[in-house]
Amino acid sequence: MKHPDLFQGEKSLSNNKNYFEGWYFKNTNNDNGISFIPGINIDGNLKESFIQVITNTSSYFIKYDINDFKFNFDPFYIKVGDNYFSKDAVHVNIKDNHQDINIVGDIYYMNNKNIDTNIFSPNIMGPFSYIPFMECNHAILSMKNEAHGLVYINNNKLDFDNSTGYIEKDWGYSFPKSYIWCQGNMFESSNASFMFSMADIPFKLFSFRGLICVLIVNNNEYKFTTYNNAKLVKYFINDSSLNITLKKGSYYLNINSLFGKNLKLSAPVKGRMEKDIFESICSSITLTLKHNNDIIFSDTSTNCGLEVVQN
Repeated sequence: MKHPDLFQGEKSLSNNKNYFEGWYFKNTNNDNGISFIPGINIDGNLKESFIQVITNTSSYFIKYDINDFKFNFDPFYIKVGDNYFSKDAVHVNIKDNHQDINIVGDIYYMNNKNIDTNIFSPNIMGPFSYIPFMECNHAILSMKNEAHGLVYINNNKLDFDNSTGYIEKDWGYSFPKSYIWCQGNMFESSNASFMFSMADIPFKLFSFRGLICVLIVNNNEYKFTTYNNAKLVKYFINDSSLNITLKKGSYYLNINSLFGKNLKLSAPVKGRMEKDIFESICSSITLTLKHNNDIIFSDTSTNCGLEVVQN
């Protein structure tokens, strides 16, 4: 629980229980973005590993045999085929003749910035981290880091020297049926980093709307979550924009996002990667944080991640 970056599903590899686990490595500079999503999925006797890739303009799903998935605890890393992922580096060597895709490169991470944790809140899910039957668990591994490297997609060079990274992960057996997720850490006039998710969470015989949100500005952390009594004040969405206001005590956070190009990814349903979802990694997010009526932070991030999945 203190190390959610580590592979959680070792038992699931042998007991055929429906399960998925995936890591999300997002890299952005002023012009380009690329995210890598390595993971596994298990549905009975069906066991696969995979890597999903999304850029500003295209997305890919590459299947691997489950035996191509390797993991290590200390130091943490995972491998899928010839590809390597850790909190310090990403090495990719992806070739798929069916999709006519060849992706190779290395990105190195430094100065990872994570959220504050304690016994009550070992990660962003807070006390819900201790509940063993959650449909989907979420963890933030790095809100922001310095990224350096190059990636080639079919000989097209993406230069990520002096860029910014973000790392998170999910595990369980299904994604929520409906949710909103957005993330940004390339703000125009500050070093802020931000992540928000709102989802319909099944919980035994009922369900509830869960909120997790964190904004870090100049080492000050502002959390708006279900478990710290944050409330959804306003919620509006259409085909091109999203506007949400959250309240916690005397603090208000307004999230205004403009959608970038949406591209198809796959999400797990009972361990099988069969649900089409759509994500943009070139959206924009404008945040305004108020204490009572006083604005204490306002800025816009470009090259943001955004997913909206509605039932």
